[in-house]
Amino acid sequence: MGNDAGKRVVVVGAGIVGASLAYHLAGQGAQVTLVEGECIASGVTGRSFAWINTSHSGPDPVAALRGAAIQEYRRLETELPELKVRWTGALSYGVPPDESPAVSHPPSTSQVSRAQILELEPNLKHPPRQALFAAEEGALDAVQATHALIAGAEAHGAKVLTQTRVLGFITQGAKVTGLETAKGPIEADLVVLAAGTGISQLTETLNLPLPIAASPSIFIRYQARPDLVRTLISNPAMEVRQGAGSQLLAAEDYLDDTPENQPTAIALRTARAIQDELHGVTSIVPEVACIGLRPIPVDGRPIVGYLPGIAGVYVCVMHPGVTLAAIVGRLASEEIVHDEAASALGPCRPERFFQDQGPLCKKH
Repeated sequence: MGNDAGKRVVVVGAGIVGASLAYHLAGQGAQVTLVEGECIASGVTGRSFAWINTSHSGPDPVAALRGAAIQEYRRLETELPELKVRWTGALSYGVPPDESPAVSHPPSTSQVSRAQILELEPNLKHPPRQALFAAEEGALDAVQATHALIAGAEAHGAKVLTQTRVLGFITQGAKVTGLETAKGPIEADLVVLAAGTGISQLTETLNLPLPIAASPSIFIRYQARPDLVRTLISNPAMEVRQGAGSQLLAAEDYLDDTPENQPTAIALRTARAIQDELHGVTSIVPEVACIGLRPIPVDGRPIVGYLPGIAGVYVCVMHPGVTLAAIVGRLASEEIVHDEAASALGPCRPERFFQDQGPLCKKH
């Protein structure tokens, strides 16, 4: 197809992944409509700890994507001044060697001594003898970043439809030609699915279900005093970082749905852990404690590419979504507009889940 600038692309899902796709596609010249059933960043994006973490345990088939993630966010910061990343670095320690899988770290990671740890985090009560410090890593306000990306997309001519529930696909033979929504039909040359855990239900209607797990995690926002934490701290007792002003943000594993493990109860336990770990925490009040459902493909790899078996649908889902949103948004948009496959996305193709279904239709 050569160059598809000007093609009508509908992106479903206004989390940070969908917002990145809309921004990059519109910047490449596509006619973009972003459709969201609720509000912008109302799903897991709004409940994300938003650590731009490029470490990975075990073999990493998407190492090329992870390795480019930080550079891509730095590019976006120059293009979108409203998108701000806190490049504080991340301090990790406390996992016993026999419990820690082989982890690959970004090149900026170094081992730091107790004295260096206290220079980085003077409020730590129990600094370890040594820790790992990933100097290039950071975090962002995922909601604010999503709004910045969408504003950038709109500046390039994209249309944004919130509170617009997708009812199904419009098809013509073996091709999707648009969407049926609660506000009427939308015609499209290509539909891009970036709706997180909602993607499985959408592709099921095409008899092409994708195995995406809804993996729960707990996000907590506290009111505390400002400047308690300078980096991002990850240890067995807590995973915390400073938010805006006097906000302190934490992430915890989801355990089960028993009363003692409800988000509010976990937030109170984590607050006590933070007080035990940090000097100066005289008051720490949970403001938000909620569950976010992370979309994780069953084999752990992102799913990015044209849906096989039917033309006109492109899928984009991954974990960690915040980390990979910038790089995948750019590469996917270039594939869609210029019809040139990105080698870094090769391990991510949806075809891997449909290899027993015989010949597949042309991608678009």
